[in-house]
Amino acid sequence: MTAPIIRIDNITKSFGSLTVLDGLSMDVMPGEKLALIGPSGSGKTTILRILMTLERINGGQIEVDGSQLYHMQKAGGLVAADERHLHMMREKIGMVFQHFNLFPHKCVLDNVTLAPMLTKNTPRAEAETRAMELLDMVGLADKAKSMPSQLSGGQKQRVAIARALALSPKIMLFDEVTSALDPELVEEVLSVMRKLADETDMTMLLVTHEMGFAHDFADRVLFFDAGKIVEEGKPDEIFSHPKQERTQTFLRKIIAAGHRV
Repeated sequence: MTAPIIRIDNITKSFGSLTVLDGLSMDVMPGEKLALIGPSGSGKTTILRILMTLERINGGQIEVDGSQLYHMQKAGGLVAADERHLHMMREKIGMVFQHFNLFPHKCVLDNVTLAPMLTKNTPRAEAETRAMELLDMVGLADKAKSMPSQLSGGQKQRVAIARALALSPKIMLFDEVTSALDPELVEEVLSVMRKLADETDMTMLLVTHEMGFAHDFADRVLFFDAGKIVEEGKPDEIFSHPKQERTQTFLRKIIAAGHRV
């Protein structure tokens, strides 16, 4: 049996008195495409931010690619991870955010090359060659010298995807990457993600309200509510034959709001 590339074991996360994740456990297999769905505030984005070490857990353990994420071995036992360990673990994971977070004063090419040059000491020529390959993949090679202010929202998000891929992560996290876009720009971003899913063996976790895309993209769908996994299964099972009443109610509301499932 192949070991999970992500193993989340009984983690808790609170913000003050608000418990966002409550004893959550889940495994993700190498190469799996996972869609996380559920109402706002159900903990989906928090999971991604925890995996990216942007938020610390209050309890439990997480293993990524065979190594502890928030702990490390020392003197025969587990201790809290230091910054060096966290940095090493972050290199395994790329994340694309709802808002593009591009550097406004740097051109597209520099946005994509900066991280490999700074964090991996990649020579500029090598970083630029790889960046142009990635920009070509997302359909933006002709925008390499453009500034972010000259791009549409969909183009900015595609640059953000190329930038995350530039560090060659084993795992990609996508957090509501189309929710800040005008409806006519959504499809150009989703098509890049479909291409990634079809053409790479990268493990991908997607938080989305685009149910039709989640259905087509995912190997497995997890429905979250109040910091817990209420139901999980293959897309057809979750979207066509949900077992839990809470899942059924959520999907009815999503369809009523005009989202395709």
